[in-house]
Formats: sequence, C-alpha cells, structure tokens
Amino acid sequence: MAAPRQLSLRRQLLLWLLLPQLVLWLGAAILAHSMAMSYAGEVIDRTLAKSSSALARQVKPFGNGFYIDFPSAARDILQQDPDDRVYYMVSSPPEAFLLGDPAMPQPPALQVKPGETFFYDGKLRQLEVRVAALYLRAGTAERPELMLVQVAKSRALNAELARKIMRNMGLPLLAVMLLTSVLVWAGISRGLSPLRHLRRSVENRSARDLTPIEVDNAPSEVRALATAINDLLQEVNGQVAQQRRFIADAAHQLRTPLAGLKAQSELVRAELATTPPDITSASRQLKQVETGVARSIRLVNQLLALARAEPEAGLQLASVDLLQLAREVSTEAVPLALARDIDLGLEAGEQALPVLGHSGLLRELLANLVDNAIQYTPRGGEITVRLAASDGQVELQVCDNGPGIAIDQREQVFARFYRGQAEGQGKGCGLGLAIVQEIARRHRTRVNLSDNHPHGLIASIRLPLLPA
Repeated sequence: MAAPRQLSLRRQLLLWLLLPQLVLWLGAAILAHSMAMSYAGEVIDRTLAKSSSALARQVKPFGNGFYIDFPSAARDILQQDPDDRVYYMVSSPPEAFLLGDPAMPQPPALQVKPGETFFYDGKLRQLEVRVAALYLRAGTAERPELMLVQVAKSRALNAELARKIMRNMGLPLLAVMLLTSVLVWAGISRGLSPLRHLRRSVENRSARDLTPIEVDNAPSEVRALATAINDLLQEVNGQVAQQRRFIADAAHQLRTPLAGLKAQSELVRAELATTPPDITSASRQLKQVETGVARSIRLVNQLLALARAEPEAGLQLASVDLLQLAREVSTEAVPLALARDIDLGLEAGEQALPVLGHSGLLRELLANLVDNAIQYTPRGGEITVRLAASDGQVELQVCDNGPGIAIDQREQVFARFYRGQAEGQGKGCGLGLAIVQEIARRHRTRVNLSDNHPHGLIASIRLPLLPA
C-alpha cells in the first residue's frame, strides 16, 4: 500500500494564504458587482424620474381634456439612440391611452400618492425594462381624474453600466491580487530559506559528524529547532563517547583474565605432557583456571547488567513488592554468605512495600549491593538487609561491618572499573556499584553511602511507596 502523499510546508503555506485570499477576492468581486448594479440602477431611476416629470409637464389639463405640448423634435431626441431608447406612455384615466407606446407594461396594484414617482420592472415586447410611473391629478373639481405618466428604459443598460464599473474596478483589483500572490510566494520562499539551509547542513553530514549546527543567523523558530537538534547531537555524542570508553575499558578488563586463562591452560598442558605427568601441579593450575573462568563469567554478567541499565535501554515500570524482592535476593545469597562464614539477615515487617520500578533491574541492584558487601566483609562478619517505610517512601539499606569506604572515595567507587583500597579483600571487577548507581538513576533516585558505626558501610536508596 502506497504511503499517503505529504504536502510540503511551502505548498501548505501557499494554500493557506492564497486560497483564503482568492475566496475573499471572489466575495469582494460579487459584492462589488452587486454594488455596481445598485449604483447603475440608482442612476437609471433618477434619469427616468426626471424624464417622467419632464413629460408630465408637457401634458396640461384643458377643460374636459388635455393639451399636449410634445413636439416631434423632442420625440426624435428620445428615440434617436436605439441602444438607449426611452419608451413612454401617457394615459388618463390610466386605462385610456393618450400618448406614447401603448404596449407599456401596466403598473402593479399599489396604493400610490399623486405626484410621487415609483419604479417597477416589466416587459415591453419581450424586452426587460425599468419603468418610472407618476400619477397626476387631472379633470375638474366636479369630475376629478388621474393621469398616468410612464417612462421606461431597457434593463440592459443597468448591466452594461455595471460591467463598465466592474471593468474599471476589476482590472486594478486583479493586478493587486496577482501582485499580492507574487509577494506571498516570495515571502514564503524567503521565510523558508533557513529551513532549506538547515536541511542542506544536515544532509551533507556524515553519520559520524556530531558537531553542532550553526544557528547564529537563523530566526527564532528555526533557532529553537536547531538548538533542540544540537542538544540531541550533544547527548548522542556523549553517549557514543561513553560507549566507546565502556568498550575500551571492557576490552581491557577482559584481556587480562583471558590472557591468564590462556597461560594457565598452557601450563596445564605442559604439566600433563611430562613423564610421568605431574597431577598435583596440573590440579593446582586447573584450580586457577576455574577461578579465572568464574571471574570472567562474573565480569561478562556484570557488563551485560550494566548494558541493560543504560539510559538508552527500554524501561517498562510496574508495581514491584520490594519486601518480596528483598526476601528472594537474600535467600539466594545465603549459600555464598555461609561459605564465607558471614551472618546475612533481613530486617523488615510483614506488610508489602510496593514501589514503581523494573523488577529485573531492582533485583540486580539489590543483588550487587549484597554481593559487594559479601566480597568485602571479612569472615565472621555480619550483613543486614533492612527495609523501612516512612513519609510515603521506602528506604532499602544494606549494612555490613566490613572495612567501609573512605569519605574521599565514596564518589569515585561509582565509576566503572574503579576499585578502592580494600581491593585485595574481594574478587570484584569494579562494576558492581557502577551498575547499582546506573539502575538507581533509571528509577530517579541515587545510592547513598554512609558509615555503619562502629565500623562498616551502609548503602541505601529511597523509592516512593505506592498506595496499597
């Protein structure tokens, strides 16, 4: 299925600017035409009113009849222009023809006052005409009568006059509309030029070029977009640099145990190749190989855990019972603690402690804290996992009575592959606390290190407690 065609920003702006403008121009043209017709009709009506009054003055009552002073020269003047011919008729009483064109359309049945001109439309021999009618008093006092004077002109004159007005007005308006359209198009092209420059600057980059985009001469809207892109490039650049350092450090950390494994395996092969084979020495070398393998496995597992805790990894949060999680992790760590003659305990109530988090990452966090405490606590020591809820938060603590960490090193121990002065007491690879702090950041908190009096260390985090 073909993807729907998307209009460019230029076309959208042109449509949104020019189409309303075209609609407004059409509306203005219709309004102008209506006004032109109204003005033309008003001019024609005034002409007809004057003509009807002038014609009425030429017909004078005379006794029981009328005296008509309407020379043929005046008639020729009214009828000399076939395109602007004036039709007229005089009748009295209104039904009795006296003068003019007897085919004049009859006026509508209206209550009119003598001496007042009124207008109406009609047909004269299939010709649309505009008629001005005037009733005048006639006759005697004993026998009053009315005289009707009608003067008409073709309505085509109205349309012709309106067309002339529209032509004289429309051509300048059309020129203004075209000029406005050109200016709109030029303005849009000018306004979108920073976007074209931004597109070219991005298109011409290589995938490894993460330098900021130039935004000094860009308008505020484009500058905001370019600034957001620069912030993203800076973040990506930081993550890429962090990944490169991580890969380099991981390669360096893996190189040493792998080289040791290779050397130990060669020694085992050499011991077994002697005659007779030195089984005791080979067993000792194999024991060292097993230790190196276990160290390598631990390092790889921690590297994978650190990769899962990275910010770019997806994180689906859900309700996690921290009490149940602490019981499971403590139970799993009991055999390792017993092997080192360490008393591992859990101090918590019986009520569930739900928090919003990632179950797998929180388990990894607690497991690393407990494992780190076991590695650096001397034989016969004590480790306590403590949970306490207060003020809508739950605090998780891992307390030991080991050598602790000096105050000036408590920020450094969260760096990757960093080991403190107590390194010789454990078999860690310097990733445990880095993983813990990264997981804590993903849950919008941090790990705090404090002294456990009289000696030892307390590692704690605080998480919001969800409603039961």
